Amino acid sequence: MGIEIERKFLVKSDGWRKLGCAVRYAQGYLCSDRNRTVRVRTVGDKGFLTVKGRGSGIAHPEYEYEIPYNEARTMLDELAEKPVIAKTRTKIPFAGFVWEVDEFFGDNEGLVMAEIELPSVDASFEKPEWIGEEVTGDPRYYNSMLARNPYKNWRR
Repeated sequence: MGIEIERKFLVKSDGWRKLGCAVRYAQGYLCSDRNRTVRVRTVGDKGFLTVKGRGSGIAHPEYEYEIPYNEARTMLDELAEKPVIAKTRTKIPFAGFVWEVDEFFGDNEGLVMAEIELPSVDASFEKPEWIGEEVTGDPRYYNSMLARNPYKNWRR
């Protein structure tokens, strides 16, 4: 079992854009409730199946397995809740950590978030200048919620 310790932030400027290489993601949920999610995703030409538990605070149990790309595509097309999330992820090394910036498309167009995985819940880290408000505990920003209530439906 792996434990994922992650914090999420909105991105407030484009200062990150030339700092890494973007990879296309498609992800959908086979099960998404408050205690667990089962996600299928494609990352470039690879497929993955991930099971996440509720956990506590910013730490959550997570199990991830590589699966054949064509099986992942079939699950996204035929089994996943709609809409399937489309985004690019850019990985950016900064001050000893890797920030992952997700730029969303489709029904979540206009949303840009960054996340950082930490070695412990109390780990300190430096934020790049393009990092904005923290949204770690806000369920609206969970990818599983973006599939159910896309960003395009939010009142701004």
